[in-house]
Formats: sequence, C-alpha cells, structure tokens
Amino acid sequence: MKEAVNAHRKRAVLLLSGGLDSTLAARMMLDQGVELFALHFTSPFCTCTRASGSGCRSQAQTVAERMGIPIRTVSKGSEYIEIVRNPRHGRGSGENPCIDCRIFTLRKAREYMEQIGASFLVTGEVVGQRPMSQRSDAFRIIEKRSGCQGLVLRPLSAKHFEPTIAEREGWVDRESLLAISGRSRKEQIRLAQAWGVGDYPCPAGGCLLTEKTFSLKVRDLFDHCADPDMADIHLLKIGRHFRFADGRKAIVARNEEENRKLEAHCRGKMPVYIANGFSGPSIGVESKNGAVPTDLLSRLFTRYSKPGTSSPFSVREVTPSGERELTIPANADFSEMNRALLG
Repeated sequence: MKEAVNAHRKRAVLLLSGGLDSTLAARMMLDQGVELFALHFTSPFCTCTRASGSGCRSQAQTVAERMGIPIRTVSKGSEYIEIVRNPRHGRGSGENPCIDCRIFTLRKAREYMEQIGASFLVTGEVVGQRPMSQRSDAFRIIEKRSGCQGLVLRPLSAKHFEPTIAEREGWVDRESLLAISGRSRKEQIRLAQAWGVGDYPCPAGGCLLTEKTFSLKVRDLFDHCADPDMADIHLLKIGRHFRFADGRKAIVARNEEENRKLEAHCRGKMPVYIANGFSGPSIGVESKNGAVPTDLLSRLFTRYSKPGTSSPFSVREVTPSGERELTIPANADFSEMNRALLG
C-alpha cells in the first residue's frame, strides 16, 4: 500500500516547450522514476512557429513521443491577450509581460496537476537565464501569485533554491539535481551530448513581444482597438503596418505568401485591395465612411508594386458585401507614408 502511495506521489506535470532545457529536465525526472504528464503552451507570439510545422509545438510533441510522455497542448487565447494588454507586473524591453505570462502558465499547470492527481510541477527553467522572469526574486513572486509555492521543481537549477516539497518528501533525489545558472548553454549542450539528446531546433525559444518593431504594432493595436481578437493578433505578423494621421490603418503584404494570409485574416476586419493583372501587393485599409481610400492606395501601390509597373493600377476591392473592380492612379508622394510606418 505504501509503495502505491509513493508511486502516486511521483506523478508530476512537466511544462514542455520542446526546447533543450525542458527536454533535459524531462530526462532527469524520468531517470528518477517520476511519472510525467507534459503540458505545452502555444502562443501567437512565439518566434519558433514556422509554416513547415517545425516550430515549438511540433518539437514538443516529438520529444513527448520519444520519451513516452502523454502531452496536452493549451493555446493562449483571449484571456492571454488581456494579460499582454494589462500586465500586473510590468513589461520587459518591449510589450513582453514575462512575469504575468509565467503566472498564467503555472496557474494552468496547477489546474491540470489537480485534475490528474499529480503532486508537483517540473520546468526547465534556469536561474539567471532570462533577465525578467528567471531571477530568484521573480520566481518567488510567480510561485506566490500562481498558488504554486513549493510545488515547482527546476531540476537544472534546483541546488540554487531551498528544497521543494518533492525534494523534502523524497519523491525525487535532490543530490542528483543540478546547479546550472546564467545565460550560457554550454552545460546543457554538454549534457545533451552525454545523454544522446539531439534535434532540439529551439534551444532558447523566443517571443515576438520582445522585438521593438513588433511591440510598436502591438501597442498601436491596443491604442486603437477596444477588444482585439486572435485575427487581429495574427495580422500583426503580416506585412508593413501604417497608422495615418486621420486614424486609418493600412497593412501592405510583402510577398505572395503574405498576400494570401492578409486576404484571409482581413475578412470582416477591413477591405482588401488586390493587384489585378500586375505584380503588386495585397493591401488592407480600414474603412472610413465606406469611401474608397484612393489617396492612400495610389501611394501604396505606387511604392510597393514591382518596379516598372505601369499605371493606373487595376485593383480588385474585396469587402464583406462583395467585390468590385477599381482603377487607382499613381502617386509618388511618400512623405506621409514614411511618417505613418510603424517601425
């Protein structure tokens, strides 16, 4: 009976990003006989997402499958957008609410832990690796605000902290845990080589919210949209963004792939103007009293169409109410566009 109870206590939820650190943490826990259930969070702001499907989500699933760990994927949705808009604990260099983000994920992880009858949480975090959310004082705030005090085991840095509940209760062997710190990945890479852990394309991860230009687009969205949805967020990752003096926003796709994405995500958001019979961008422009923004379109198509394209431009307007053909004149006055470009 006692062995059965101990086995139950050695069940944990692993926050698995698919990167090197969380993969090593998983390996360490499995070697100690811990039964792991992985939880992977997807974010519209992750720099690892790729059209080929080789981003963090795919890598997390691959790691879990190789290690025989059940995995659940949780999408950061509208609740998370509100956290980005109004973080309680401030932002980093851009719009990144790192501490609030970690509180959010740990709260979700604790809920899952209670659902499956697990006893603690495991992460691949390393003290000092990230300047905002992976400091000792930040860890304490995050655990307190998420209701996870004493529950979070960080195997790669465990010896820099007081023993967690799992260590005190003997569910894991503290002596076998590590004391890695800082931003260097040399020790993790050494361990990966020694343990035969390979194919980790996203060792450091990344968040678009830390990037200056993207952060400008995010702040502009929050300043002008009371209730942004996921389509609004995805549009931020497409094309060049402009905010003109009259309040209108325009988005200009940069290539054929972005043309198709812009046309899809703008549905119901703003009219889209598509190059008809010439090599030019698709352009979304917010409507103003239903009038065609000829002044803006003339400048945008002139500047961003393929050099040598003759004018006037034959353009197809697509709105929720239907489509129509337009003829747009050329205009090479780009002064307002330069001022309006976000980033």
